[in-house]
Amino acid sequence: MTAPASLRDHAYQTLKRRIVEVQLRPGARLVERDLAAELDVSRIPLREALRMLAAEGLVLLVPAKGALVATFSPADVRDLFDIREVLESLAARLAAERATPDTLAPLTHRMAEARTATVSGDLRRIAAANAAFHAEIIAMAANPLLSNVMGPLAARTEWLFRLTASRDPVEQCSEHEELYGHIASGAADEAATSAFAHIAAGRELSITLAEKWSDPDFDPELIARGRRRRRVES
Repeated sequence: MTAPASLRDHAYQTLKRRIVEVQLRPGARLVERDLAAELDVSRIPLREALRMLAAEGLVLLVPAKGALVATFSPADVRDLFDIREVLESLAARLAAERATPDTLAPLTHRMAEARTATVSGDLRRIAAANAAFHAEIIAMAANPLLSNVMGPLAARTEWLFRLTASRDPVEQCSEHEELYGHIASGAADEAATSAFAHIAAGRELSITLAEKWSDPDFDPELIARGRRRRRVES
């Protein structure tokens, strides 16, 4: 049986936003009964939403036990940086090679949003704007296979940006400005180099921060089968 898409999508979008914005911490238990009541949906659309979130790496499903917000361990962070350094550098190169006034316009808009968010000092807004800027470069690369590979990582990338909000937003915006300039001028080699350097600059700090928010003794089965239910934050 398949749930109505509107109910499933409501549950999916709400939980996704709460996870990405760290209203729900990595490793937090997701209790179906509580979530279904809070979101005003039945178990069927809720379970479909949880499966969608699991496919994006945001939720961990423990068979016959329950669901948890996925962990984001130092090893997970390291793996994500390994992928991003290579593929986002490629995306920047392709974006620069294919830059035209029309294809550049959406990236120009994203750059303006990132500047405004940085000035605001709103960490949630900064994380969302920075994630959108990176996603736009991938779209601008106009490579469907690259988009298919990177698409499922978009939510985890924004989640990482939110978890590592202590990184200097002004410095990040400056690095985005440099990358944008190379893409806009069609300097493919420089764009690829700039993208790699920008992503690599956040690697060690992100791994260090992950050591603080992750639990080395995390046991998903033990947490998922816990009897105590805790209502999630709104």
